[in-house]
Amino acid sequence: MAFSYKPLWKLLIDRDMTKKQLMQATGIAKSTMDKMARGEQVSMDIIDRICTYFECDVESVIEHIAG
Repeated sequence: MAFSYKPLWKLLIDRDMTKKQLMQATGIAKSTMDKMARGEQVSMDIIDRICTYFECDVESVIEHIAG
């Protein structure tokens, strides 16, 4: 399975927010943010924290890439 965090990066741009600000607001570790930047999988707990913070659906944070 391949996932992309492009929707999250777009959401950060739309909200005029940096990755560092997101990390501080949600308690996400830098190592986890680095994994996301590389397109690696992170736990659903992390996705849940981001969705809860932004009050958004999972589709606003990640997208599945078929292939």
